[in-house]
Amino acid sequence: MVGSILTQPVSLKLIKLMLTIRENDFHRIDLNLLTVLLVLKREGSVSRAAEKLHLGQPAVSNALARLRVMFSDPLFVRTSRGMEPTPRAEALIAELGPLMAQMQNVLFQPASFTPSEAKHVFRLGMSDWVERWLMPGLYAHITRTAPGVTLQVTASDPFRDVERVASGEIDLAISVGDKTPATLRREKIVSHNFCTLWHPEQLSLPAPLTLEDYVAHDHLLVSYRGSTWSAIDDELAALGKARSIRYVTPHFSSLPPLLVRAPALATVPAGLADGWITHYGLRCSPVPVATPEIALSLLWHKRCDNDMPLSWLREALRSVMTERT
Repeated sequence: MVGSILTQPVSLKLIKLMLTIRENDFHRIDLNLLTVLLVLKREGSVSRAAEKLHLGQPAVSNALARLRVMFSDPLFVRTSRGMEPTPRAEALIAELGPLMAQMQNVLFQPASFTPSEAKHVFRLGMSDWVERWLMPGLYAHITRTAPGVTLQVTASDPFRDVERVASGEIDLAISVGDKTPATLRREKIVSHNFCTLWHPEQLSLPAPLTLEDYVAHDHLLVSYRGSTWSAIDDELAALGKARSIRYVTPHFSSLPPLLVRAPALATVPAGLADGWITHYGLRCSPVPVATPEIALSLLWHKRCDNDMPLSWLREALRSVMTERT
């Protein structure tokens, strides 16, 4: 038996690794303390950490005191911005975070996943326009095939998707970004174009819009960082044109009520057009200049490649997203 094990490189590597473990080093380690360390970093507050951990604030304070003794470091210092980690705490968290997540998968990942019987919570990140476009179909699919599954959607954007998935704040993002660190996976599913909408009672314009009409009227712009310039403005500038942007917001959902009452144009992902036309009586036109492709991707952490619940959800998302195009 021993001989058969030693002939296998993977098993031999595991045996060598086990021989390096010094059992006495772990006598003073309590995994619950390490969980407190990670949650304190994430929440930046003893009271908020206690709430997330379903503990009393004195219990979390006591755990922090034990951690300080264990690592001979203050770990967190109180500032006007909350509890700030020391360099030692940052180093520990950088190493322990992935290990704790991997341990969680090993210990608690179910041996099988049966959607119709599953009781599972998925944390998804997406922008409001993606939620408006995707979730009616996805929610109907989930309730039909996995009625015990709960979806928790967090507002996100291309600038935050990577950080939130990498930190474990969300399980998966439906992302329009293109940044993909080595620890994450990105799978492009579908692409969208842009279109321009307005209300016919506010602007009497023909469709398709001409370039002259496009630049002659005010524009409403969605920008996650408050910018008043986009790739469309680059295209206009190359043609010697410019548009007047009079309103900037990070929320697509705020635009239709504004268009109903204001003589303005809004250029948005085409996936929103049908709903806005039906519910708000808007008109729609292709954008009269070249626009970039909106590539919608699934973004998840590599450590979850073999997570059966998340693999099932990714397949459900692929199906619903391709049906919606």
